[in-house]
Amino acid sequence: MHNHRDHQWLQHPADSDWAKFCPRCGIALEERYLEAERHIRKICSGCGFIFYLNPKVVAGAVPRQDGRIWLVRRNIEPSWGRWTFPGGYVDLGECVQDAAIRETYEETCLKVRLDGLLNVYSYAKVGIVLVVYRATVSGGVAAATPESQEVKAFGLDEIPWECLAFPSTREALAEYLKGEQSASR
Repeated sequence: MHNHRDHQWLQHPADSDWAKFCPRCGIALEERYLEAERHIRKICSGCGFIFYLNPKVVAGAVPRQDGRIWLVRRNIEPSWGRWTFPGGYVDLGECVQDAAIRETYEETCLKVRLDGLLNVYSYAKVGIVLVVYRATVSGGVAAATPESQEVKAFGLDEIPWECLAFPSTREALAEYLKGEQSASR
């Protein structure tokens, strides 16, 4: 099991010293200022390849069923044992919407229909961009999976705010609730 620091290292944040060698020719990368981009980049000292350290895209969904939302208690780091909505990395060759549906099923055993974009969340020091959708459960039976210790439906007034996994979890759920309150007026 990895600890939280291992996971952060794997995300390659903007100030990461992770990339040291060119993936094309294996020669050392060096940091150089690129005038055209007005930015310091890692550039191969041999072949000139520019190694961009870009964020990974994560897709998530807030699944709703019978006036409740489904959350998962994480069974993986980071934030093992804390609550969030289902979500995970978008695979290369997969669209973000399909990833949100797949990740929801992988973590909850629930099939969902996406109802629209909730919002996009990103933070300068975190190497991800999180795309979150509103969703409605369309099938399946909720169950824990290797990635989730527990899957539970919460009333909108029962969300475990003190045990949420990430700042983005808190922000997205607060925004979700704000939208629900506006819709009920």
